[in-house]
Amino acid sequence: MLLKLSSILCVVALAAVAAPKPGERAPDFSLASINGESMRLSEAISKGPVILIALRGYPGYQCPYCNRQVQDFMQHAQEFASVTVILVYPGPAADLEKHAQEFTGDKPMPANFHLLLDPDYRFTELYGLRWDAKGETAYPSTFLIDEKGIVSFAKVSTSHGGRTRAAEMAAMLKQK
Repeated sequence: MLLKLSSILCVVALAAVAAPKPGERAPDFSLASINGESMRLSEAISKGPVILIALRGYPGYQCPYCNRQVQDFMQHAQEFASVTVILVYPGPAADLEKHAQEFTGDKPMPANFHLLLDPDYRFTELYGLRWDAKGETAYPSTFLIDEKGIVSFAKVSTSHGGRTRAAEMAAMLKQK
């Protein structure tokens, strides 16, 4: 009986931290950018839809898949001019800002793109995206959140690849 009860509690605990699915409300959060400016999801969605991309951050190196995904979205920035694009860069608080600055390098980001820091995985855990394995940080994920805070698209990759492409997201926005 005790084993059965502990199994049920484990399932409930896992369900409590599952990533938001289409039709569900996106959990609100507030994170700071590498410039120290704070951004709250609820404020961003009050201005229109938000594309929320969880990156892997710095798992001991700059993730080449994250670099490619961000470059893809930046190359198609004109297709996202009417939305806010939030890129979340998770990792241990120590040196996170330094690693995020290395990630962005000298690439200028469009005004509606925001790279936010997730020190010690607060956002990552809130969204059920913590990839807690050696050399890992977060499951790379993309969400489209409407003005009411409802997720209309969610893609969580349990591998390094399988990322949402800019063309896929642009097509979804055209359907709205």
